Amino acid sequence: MKNFHGRVAVVTGGASGIGKALAKACLGEGMKVVIADVEEPALKAATEELGGDVTSVVTDVSDAASVGALADRVFETHGACHLLFNNAGVSAPNLDTWETEPSDFAWVHGVNVNGVAHGIQAFVPRMIAGGEEGYVINTSSGDGGISPLAQQVVYASSKAAVSTLTECLGAQLVGRGTKLRAAIFYPSGGMLNTGIWTTKRNRPTALARKTEVAAERETTFEDFMEGAKKAGFDMPVQDLDELAQFTLEGIRNENFVIMIGRESMEATLVERAAKLARGECPIELEHMGLG
Repeated sequence: MKNFHGRVAVVTGGASGIGKALAKACLGEGMKVVIADVEEPALKAATEELGGDVTSVVTDVSDAASVGALADRVFETHGACHLLFNNAGVSAPNLDTWETEPSDFAWVHGVNVNGVAHGIQAFVPRMIAGGEEGYVINTSSGDGGISPLAQQVVYASSKAAVSTLTECLGAQLVGRGTKLRAAIFYPSGGMLNTGIWTTKRNRPTALARKTEVAAERETTFEDFMEGAKKAGFDMPVQDLDELAQFTLEGIRNENFVIMIGRESMEATLVERAAKLARGECPIELEHMGLG
């Protein structure tokens, strides 16, 4: 897909962070953009900030009916969807697996995994029926999508699912002879100042933890960077607008994997595969503060 002008893009999690940057990049290409988010005030502010041909729809991606209503709105308003960014995501406390609660998985997987599935179910049949070329871009993470961090078991397992889901989707779209393609988007290039650091604000009361843990107290991006600096780590920060532009170029180039520094995946995956083939756990414990 080379030409974006006049096409329609839908971005979930579009009120802030990477989602808002993707919306901005799409507008810069002359696209009509629909941003969806569960946070209505932030969605309104983002719509005003972005300007241009933007429609905003309050959407809870963990709710299939809500995503279905989003799709109805998009096709009623624009008649098509050409780029579907299933981008909304949340995180959870970093805990040993036996310290997690069912609600941790219900919330994070409900948004990160079911949210992607709901987007595909609501949009892809209509996109195929439209007969036009298009892309479904699912936001994963190197944490889980490539190699998990042990203490982020809830989040990492959700992103592993997103990567696998997208691989299956990509093969199906090609195998069925559709004009659609899929891509896994791995946000990368450095530290990312996004809303993922403080997603607890959106955790439903019904899915609250029964037991409070120290790990639940969120660290802001600024606090994390300050702590890293004091510890002697100089960590680069990736500009979100540049990352969004890189993502559009990946779509133009028909990349299935969209990731800055993609070549670094090979060494990681080869090492993981070798350890698994030897019957070993591939996670380096010393890198996790566990060994």
